[in-house]
Amino acid sequence: MCVENTPPPSGRLTRRGVLAGAAALAGTSAVLAGTASAAAASSGASASSGAGHGAPGRGGDLVVEGGRLLDPLTGEVTEDAVVVIAGGVVRAAGPRGRLGTRVPSGVPVLRAHGQWILPGLVDAHIHLNTAAEARDAVLKGATSARSGSTNFYQDIAVRELARQAPEQAPRLRAAGVFVTPDLGDTILADPDLAPLARLRDGVRSPEALRRVVEVNLARGADTIKTRVNERAGLPEQDPLAQVYDREQLSAIVAAARRGGKGVLCHSYSEKGCHDAVTAGIRSLEHGAFVGERTLREMRRRGTYFTPTLTAIAGLAESSDPVLAERGRTYLPVLKQAVLAAHELGVPLAAGTDSSGGTVDPIGREVELMRAAGLPALDAIRTATTGAAKLLGFDSTVGRLARGFAGDVLVVDGDPLADVGVLSRPARVVRAGFTVPTA
Repeated sequence: MCVENTPPPSGRLTRRGVLAGAAALAGTSAVLAGTASAAAASSGASASSGAGHGAPGRGGDLVVEGGRLLDPLTGEVTEDAVVVIAGGVVRAAGPRGRLGTRVPSGVPVLRAHGQWILPGLVDAHIHLNTAAEARDAVLKGATSARSGSTNFYQDIAVRELARQAPEQAPRLRAAGVFVTPDLGDTILADPDLAPLARLRDGVRSPEALRRVVEVNLARGADTIKTRVNERAGLPEQDPLAQVYDREQLSAIVAAARRGGKGVLCHSYSEKGCHDAVTAGIRSLEHGAFVGERTLREMRRRGTYFTPTLTAIAGLAESSDPVLAERGRTYLPVLKQAVLAAHELGVPLAAGTDSSGGTVDPIGREVELMRAAGLPALDAIRTATTGAAKLLGFDSTVGRLARGFAGDVLVVDGDPLADVGVLSRPARVVRAGFTVPTA
């Protein structure tokens, strides 16, 4: 059965709904102000009595000084560095003695002597359903992120929360709801999805696939999430079973492109991966059994690989014997695929696939990239410059340079010697606001 050819929902109405959702997530301005005050009090930064967070949506003013600054793009390390942030944007960054911009007085100062300074990290695959999860992601180092979908457009509200109160959430690319054969309760996410409930075989026809994409775009999604294989995290499903063929995936990609958006695709089997890549997806997610043929096609097309090693490693620790065995089997295969992708020149992006109320530190994904065989700097790039480019943030995220976002990670140790320090940030700065890590 096809879906009736009716227009997508009004953007004006849905934007109002998004703002209402953001308000519900964010709480009252008084609560936010209280949280901000607590963050400043516990951050260890010194400030004048008049310093504050300012109007909603405006970044903070901060000077980070004294540490070693790593630029992931060049690999350059600057000793005794100073980073000047004004209005949430880096105005200058470099060695203290050669800083071209005057260090302002009367603004908070974060002293990082004996520590390393890096740009905030990017989690290119995460599921954020609540304000608490969004804040936890920031606390664990992810100052920017891409949603891997939510059931009821919570990620679009989280994105608005990040704009209004950046210390509360990562800068976000939202994916809206999953384009999948069985929408389940997601059918209730928007009234315009309701006609799909009549479909006996689920969301499979070109018309139905287009409808889900159109509703997502009308609700303001920045990207579209779909799948080619079943899930690895459910013991009753077979992750190698294919749910969409190349033609169906092509219909999703075409609908997304009409709205100027790309597609990220959940995948496991080599055939599924190849079908997804040749259908024109922007990034391949998980991809445990992706083969050399497909990796070469990805390099040719510039398709990104987001392996979510953290999620697969988590399966190996499951109390469910099926999932535990699946994780133990998939993880070494996926690590080999990651190394092969890197050696072939396939762009890699770090993503934890955190979901279900638990947020894994994005630094853990960098550790696993390193364990797969990537050099330390290249592993760090998967969560900085590489992931930023995938998300379209490469002119503002992934480095601490003039004009870039004032998102900072301060760590107790040399990340080039031990990337594990990224999983334990000593300080996190989001848009010029120092966020407490405990």
